Amino acid sequence: MKRFALIALIALSACKEEQIAAPDPVDLTPDALSFFCQMNIAEHGGPKGQIHLEGYPVPLFFAQVRDMVAYLKSPERDAEITAVYVSDMGVAPNWRQPGISNWIAADGATFVVGANVAGGMGAREVVPFANPDDATAFIEQYGGSSLPLSDIPDTEVLGPVDLDLKLETPS
Repeated sequence: MKRFALIALIALSACKEEQIAAPDPVDLTPDALSFFCQMNIAEHGGPKGQIHLEGYPVPLFFAQVRDMVAYLKSPERDAEITAVYVSDMGVAPNWRQPGISNWIAADGATFVVGANVAGGMGAREVVPFANPDDATAFIEQYGGSSLPLSDIPDTEVLGPVDLDLKLETPS
């Protein structure tokens, strides 16, 4: 009986899918294009996002984190997601230059939603931070509330965009 149990355990472990290590984030280059609009990301301020898909050699870049979260919430994808990274705005040089290599895993970030700030494409932005204290300081200045990625409401990223809102561009 012990032999049978051992053989069954070996067989089961052989059938398990191999765990694929998450790819590292890719530095933002001057020629990176935003997935939805195919515009050059470097021409737009605010935080950025990148999503790595299984079988794809390069990530999908997003000019706004709002757009990246909308992609995550969409049922239509080209492949399985293997990693998601966002700009850490707590260490970004400034809003206009969010950094090229200050990527953090999105599932560990604190996101400010509902702040009175416009992202790279002009819509209200979802702003990521590695340090929750940086998110709190941002909220004190621009409003909003902090949430983990999993709690960002659909209405923050999938609803209509009112480009007539008078949103601020942080310094």
